[in-house]
Amino acid sequence: MSICVVGSLNMDLIVRAARFPQPGETIHGRDFSTACGGKGANQAYAVARMGQPARMIGCVGDDAFADAMTANLQRAGVDTSGVLRKAGVSSGIAVITVDDSGQNEIVLAAGANARVDAAMVQSMAAVIQSSDAVIAQLETTPEATEAAMRLAREAGKISIFNPAPGAPQHDELLVLCDWIIPNETEAGLLTGMTVDGIEAAAQAAGALKARGARNVLVTLGSNGVWVDAAAWQGHVPAFPVMPVDTVAAGDTFIGAFASRLVEGASVQDAVRFGNAAAAIAVTRAGAQPSIPSRAEVDAFLQKQNA
Repeated sequence: MSICVVGSLNMDLIVRAARFPQPGETIHGRDFSTACGGKGANQAYAVARMGQPARMIGCVGDDAFADAMTANLQRAGVDTSGVLRKAGVSSGIAVITVDDSGQNEIVLAAGANARVDAAMVQSMAAVIQSSDAVIAQLETTPEATEAAMRLAREAGKISIFNPAPGAPQHDELLVLCDWIIPNETEAGLLTGMTVDGIEAAAQAAGALKARGARNVLVTLGSNGVWVDAAAWQGHVPAFPVMPVDTVAAGDTFIGAFASRLVEGASVQDAVRFGNAAAAIAVTRAGAQPSIPSRAEVDAFLQKQNA
């Protein structure tokens, strides 16, 4: 079994502060750090940490960040032969502010991620066709994401679309993917609804299915996940923890969920496993540094079951 992730690699530049600044306001921050991130890279890293063979397709720039990001993925066990280095362009970065409640605000500069296009994905068709599942997001180009989902569908592989950062349409992707996994904000942008809880998430998921989506998971942070799938519909609660940093929590969930899905787990079990992985991640700082190992998630679930 293997999972291919088509997506972004970003170096995260992180500042912690008591609160977020208002427009035009300067405030004092503290504890600046850097960490390897990017939704695609985070999800590939999470897959590898869950014990599944992971492959990454993406682009980095001609800089030191590129070396650090690819090396970090390789240390986790991710195959980075599909990560291309582009001369004359910077690697992607994310400027992140984390407040004292653990919430975050993020500004992206795509850099080399904008070079991931449909032609590049098509050139990696053999990697996608030999994987069991394919995950893609929207931090590269929409054409690349559509190409990845289309190749996965044509090859009969599980296709998972994470519509992040959020955007209002993407109906063409809804009909190509087996699973769409938005958070509340992204589900709201896709449907035009206000998604602020379990009932609203259920309505949004229904609207997405009416537009062609096969299976929908709406992640709700501390409220868990609403599932509207062919096999099961219902709410899977989150595990209560004290959050430190929510960066990469959604990516951790997706990587862990996909890992259990390809192992043949039921939807409920795969979502619960993803919730456990995300619960551990939010108690730690950083993107990839926060992602737990498979052994940690299994131990966490054993403790919960006890």
